[in-house]
Amino acid sequence: MTLSLRRIVLGVSLALAALGLIAPANAQTKLKWAHVYETSEPYHTWALWAAEEFKKRTSGKYEIQVFAASSLGKETDINEGLGLGTVDIIYTGQLFAGRSHGPLAIGGAPYMFRDLGHWQAFRQSDLFRELSAGYQKKTGNHVISLTYYGERHVTSNKEITKPEDMRNLKIRVPDAPLYRMFPKAVGANSTPIAFAEVYLALAQGTVDAQENPLPTIQAKKFYEVQKFITLTGHITDALLTIVGGPTWGKLNEGERKVLSDILREAADKCTADIVKSEKDLVSWFRQQGKTVTAVDRKPFRDVTAALHLSSDATWDKATYDRLQALASVTN
Repeated sequence: MTLSLRRIVLGVSLALAALGLIAPANAQTKLKWAHVYETSEPYHTWALWAAEEFKKRTSGKYEIQVFAASSLGKETDINEGLGLGTVDIIYTGQLFAGRSHGPLAIGGAPYMFRDLGHWQAFRQSDLFRELSAGYQKKTGNHVISLTYYGERHVTSNKEITKPEDMRNLKIRVPDAPLYRMFPKAVGANSTPIAFAEVYLALAQGTVDAQENPLPTIQAKKFYEVQKFITLTGHITDALLTIVGGPTWGKLNEGERKVLSDILREAADKCTADIVKSEKDLVSWFRQQGKTVTAVDRKPFRDVTAALHLSSDATWDKATYDRLQALASVTN
């Protein structure tokens, strides 16, 4: 090759590289993992661990950058970002993913599970795999794992011991329709507010109450502006870890397996942390001067279960019956 021809080839290569059409052989690919939780929470800790593991196990080919505390947008935004390719991986609630595939929301609906064992059986079930496959078919995005988020409880500035005490209570819920099922059942007024804005809404009296698991109530400091914690346990909640379709398509088969294995391991480790945290936090909140009330959950469950197969449901009776039958697996 003559000197002038080599210069032409080099010039074309540099131009293509500048346009992003070719990349150096050893270039690193950066992926974005977005979520709405605080950096102090186990979800973030284990996301960072997973990011480092994927980098290590792919010999530095990939770097996952984890963006916490809604820094890349509200939960609705990051769900939309998966399909657009603006984010690559997210944590999200089942009710948010259920906007795209209704049946998947059943795992986040109120009083669907009898206890943690029932939830664990669902997590490992063919039913969960089928629901995830249905979501993938609708969206092109891939559900990889399910991480325990905790039992959701009500915090308020008035004491609650029975469903009637919640009548007309203005309670914040996440901005997904099925989060309104429990407030509707007990006669409360649900107000969707973005997660990052909840503390201020409580402090200013925009809403009277909110509902979340104990670890989240601690991490988001909601207890600072609420006097009572009522252990309704109305949702045994969990977070899906989802990889966007555009990102999944860029990975080869080996990389997909490595990433999936890591994300499932992170989900297991994070789940164990949340289970332990829940056990420790009741006494911690009492030490902070909060009134923590363990109510009889049956009346709350009974009024809510009446809506499980109502027009609010985004699943059919067959799916509902299969989920309920999983309770027997733990007995």
